[in-house]
Amino acid sequence: MRILKPLFLFTLSILLLSCSNNSVLNQGKWKISYNDESKTINIEKEGKALFENVYPSYKLGDKLITAKDYTSSKVEQSTLSDQFGKGTVLNITYTAKELPTLVQSFYVYTDRDYILTDFFLSGDSNVSSNYMAPINIDKMLPVLEKGDNRALFIPFDNDAWVRFRSHPLTFDKLRSYEVATVFNNNTRNGIVIGSVEHDNWKTAIDMTKGDDSNIGSLVCYGGIADSLTRDSKPHGTLTAKTIKSPKILIGDFTDWRNGMEEYGKANAIITPRRAWDKAMPFGWNSWGALQFNLTYQKALEVSDFFKDNLQNNHFINADNTVYIGLDSGWNSFTEEELKSFVAKCKANGQVAGIYWTPFTDWGKNPDRDVDDVPEYKYKDIYVYANGKLQEFDGAYAVDPTHPAIEQKMKITSELFRRCGFEYVKMDFMTHGAMEGDKWYKPEIQTGMQAYNYGMQLLDKYFGDMFINLSISPIFPAQYAQSRRIACDAWNKIKDTEYTMNAVSYGWWIDNIYQFNDADHIVLRDATEGENRARITSAAITGLYIAGDDFSKAGPIEAKERAKKFLTNADVNAVAQGRSFRPVEGNGVKSENQFIHTDDKGNMYYAIFNYQEEEATVKIPLDRIGLDAAKEYTAKELWSGANIDMKTPLIIPAKDVKLFRINK
Repeated sequence: MRILKPLFLFTLSILLLSCSNNSVLNQGKWKISYNDESKTINIEKEGKALFENVYPSYKLGDKLITAKDYTSSKVEQSTLSDQFGKGTVLNITYTAKELPTLVQSFYVYTDRDYILTDFFLSGDSNVSSNYMAPINIDKMLPVLEKGDNRALFIPFDNDAWVRFRSHPLTFDKLRSYEVATVFNNNTRNGIVIGSVEHDNWKTAIDMTKGDDSNIGSLVCYGGIADSLTRDSKPHGTLTAKTIKSPKILIGDFTDWRNGMEEYGKANAIITPRRAWDKAMPFGWNSWGALQFNLTYQKALEVSDFFKDNLQNNHFINADNTVYIGLDSGWNSFTEEELKSFVAKCKANGQVAGIYWTPFTDWGKNPDRDVDDVPEYKYKDIYVYANGKLQEFDGAYAVDPTHPAIEQKMKITSELFRRCGFEYVKMDFMTHGAMEGDKWYKPEIQTGMQAYNYGMQLLDKYFGDMFINLSISPIFPAQYAQSRRIACDAWNKIKDTEYTMNAVSYGWWIDNIYQFNDADHIVLRDATEGENRARITSAAITGLYIAGDDFSKAGPIEAKERAKKFLTNADVNAVAQGRSFRPVEGNGVKSENQFIHTDDKGNMYYAIFNYQEEEATVKIPLDRIGLDAAKEYTAKELWSGANIDMKTPLIIPAKDVKLFRINK
């Protein structure tokens, strides 16, 4: 009996634990508590309550089901070791008659400032849903200090000149796409919530009004389809014996900027950035100024202009290469002319680039034979929603899963490869992600699945080229080395401000792509200050691509400006492919101050003046990470002047100052 007593007590303790209404997971900085009575989760980090009464929900048809509709639940914990690290996973299994089994998991890691969660639905027969929300919070806790509290709007794509925006907490409703952050701009503390999986779902975060300290409610769900995802019908429905929600990151950070960067890196853990072992492209793109006036002869002349005037004067990347890109309009060239253009570029120490739109039809004639695949009519390959053609930007959307699209990719990639192109700009990609009534491949059930299918084909046929996405969703990101961070931008200060709006709140996107792209730099018909600002906006964003007409007949002013402003060795040395991060997060439209420390320890500071009048600014040393009690000098890279950083700066109207700081 003395031997059995300890065993009896141990067995009793296990039974009491399994019958308890509460289950608690403590791992690293995190504490996750489940309450069986309310069917909700409480989340704490380092002793601070972040979220309470969190629960999952989903739709069966038009009916919203939540964890609270289930009659019983079971909690289990197990050790966790995956690509994110080591930790513990908490699984909650919900069961009820006439409802699919719901299993929600919380993945908690020892050394992370975030946790992950998702859930599965399964049944004896197929389960169908077009809405799965791992995170529902009916009333947010006051997790932020009093002060300048904000919620960030992230757009789904970069089409139609959409803008990022930092919102004061005065909105009634706010929807952000794929990820959102709520933060205090004074202390910079913030929470980040967003999807890290983009195979099946378009994800949104819906927030409602609370008070000055926090939003009111928050729902993070897969299943958004609205005008900003460019959709005209509801999100597609997943149907299978088991279906899964998107995996959601929930993080708490002392600096919301670190949080957004960690969110980007978390996505790249699941789907790594597309590999690139060469330097970031410097170059030219014909759409900046020539557009449909592009000709074979002009393209040759532009190549020579770069060789004779820019490549030999600091406008060249670390591989001693410049990329010369033909945009829309190249199809006026014969194949022999394309080959000759590529040969000219190679002779000039350049890489030739070209352009394509794989998921659109610009002819908009349903009865026309499909280009290169005449056995099909275009009406056979369109995406229809509610029986109607899907049109955006003046083009019809085509079905990425249709065999005609794969055949077109095969034929087009073979042409590009025969000619010797090594860089391709892919445009109007969002058309491939539109929700439809159906797709050619019956296993495709959502627009995001169709897009992934099409992008996998793109990888198959163009995978040996540098792929630069232009108009496209932010996610998925693993199919291209770079992506344009905003919509089209040209030469004026408004173009610089628009580009920097996206850098202000989307700089972190270069954690999921190798490089962000600020679009082509156009210098004509603008002031010299606007030229400096536009060039700086590219140098501190990523790809460094000029866009003026540098052919022999092109305007002399643009050529002279290029020789003057695109050849500044100090400025060009800044263009290393990393986006600068914003100093603040409360700009009315765009932030105007940006910082970056490169791999060599050089610290850079850029400050823009988007206004029509000159501005006097005192550099906020403490906000850019310097000791306000110390003395610092800096070199202003456009003028070459050395300044005392405690001296107020005068920034002319529509201009910029760019500094390398001596620490």
